[in-house]
Amino acid sequence: MSEPKPRILIVGAGPAGIRAAELLAGAGLVPVIVDEAERAGGQIYRRPPAGFARTAATLYGSEAQKATALHRSFDALVAAGQVVHHPRSSVAAIADGQAHVIGPTGSLRIGFDRLILATGAMDRVVPVPGWENPGVYGLGAMQIALKAQGAALGRRIVLAGSGPLLTLLAVQLLKAGADVAAVLDTAPLAHQIRGFGGLAARPVFALRGLAMRARLAGLYNSGVTLGRIDADANGPVALVWHDSAGRERRTDCDAVGLGWHLRAETRLADLAGCAFAYDDAWRQWLPQADAMGRAAPGIYLAGDGLRLLGADGAEIAGRLAAGACLADCGMPAPDPGEDLRRLRRLSRFAGGLARAFPWPGETAAALPDETVVCRCEGITAGALRHSVDIGGGELNRAKSLGRVGMGRCQGRYCELAAAEIAAAHAGLAGAALAGRLRGQAPVRPAPVSALLDPAER
Repeated sequence: MSEPKPRILIVGAGPAGIRAAELLAGAGLVPVIVDEAERAGGQIYRRPPAGFARTAATLYGSEAQKATALHRSFDALVAAGQVVHHPRSSVAAIADGQAHVIGPTGSLRIGFDRLILATGAMDRVVPVPGWENPGVYGLGAMQIALKAQGAALGRRIVLAGSGPLLTLLAVQLLKAGADVAAVLDTAPLAHQIRGFGGLAARPVFALRGLAMRARLAGLYNSGVTLGRIDADANGPVALVWHDSAGRERRTDCDAVGLGWHLRAETRLADLAGCAFAYDDAWRQWLPQADAMGRAAPGIYLAGDGLRLLGADGAEIAGRLAAGACLADCGMPAPDPGEDLRRLRRLSRFAGGLARAFPWPGETAAALPDETVVCRCEGITAGALRHSVDIGGGELNRAKSLGRVGMGRCQGRYCELAAAEIAAAHAGLAGAALAGRLRGQAPVRPAPVSALLDPAER
């Protein structure tokens, strides 16, 4: 009698999750895939609803062929019954070899023998005085609205932050006919030049970024310092900032997009028992894994939730994680040599990005006391500093005393800035010493009934 096939659960149907599913299905397994979107593709290749008029070339630009190839591959797997797909579903908790999933028809539990987490990343945001007002979004949220619905969030938009998405979104909005009033990059040109050596690892992408930057012309400003977002009852009316020479500027607007590259989505990795270490280049805590993505017994990580390497890196990491999973199950797996070499080159490029577009930790640490840091709970920088005065600079202690990071996002938006504030106020030598917020279930807002045993409801 043959042994039962291992049950493989993949969380996330972006580039990493899709490539992992392909390899596993090709080996005769039927992985289960849970994804929060209606249609697979992830954030980078997010798909609009069926019947949407905008073309792939319009939505994804130079990456249109890659996007459509991934979409076709995944759709074919689903149609052939080679994968089980749970769209519009979130994993709220992981425990005892089960994922507690909340979907459109309620909750269910999915057992697994092996788990591949391809949870991706989200906006990394520095609070700006006034950012708690309606009409202030993450850059990723603005891009989602544009890709999924063809909608620009605002009539006159200011984009601020740093990193490739800042430039890319500005160009995408302009192509869609939106009124972009200014693109404000906090990274000085000197820092951007400093990272050029690493960016040369992918010269085509580096040159493509420069070409997009040129299209922005006078809209783009580097080395700026953000002052505040002025708002009335309807939302933003202006963003006040200082240019690289220190002169105060004021740009009228009715919407603001903020983002400083990405932060890895790691809450499920935390619940799954993965180890973490502080990454000095990216100024955030990242889960640890070997080159193939093995992070803990039976747990594999892939994509931006492990290494911030973008869509191409995510595809490679998805194949590697699936290959490691097959090998650990005693099944034939492809030679990973070429993928590992490509991943090293992408890592050099990512290092260049981190140097070119640094996280402005010093700016976060110096936020005025009245600035809201935790938007969910309305916690100001002053209140956080008061918590530090009482309990010290450890971030979980500050959370328990003052509720920072205790809202519905579980600190995803405020944790990094809060750590900078707590560490600086406590006199610690860096945000790493403030620690990280511990992951807790449910990792997404969930009804209590979803967490009960079916017999107890």
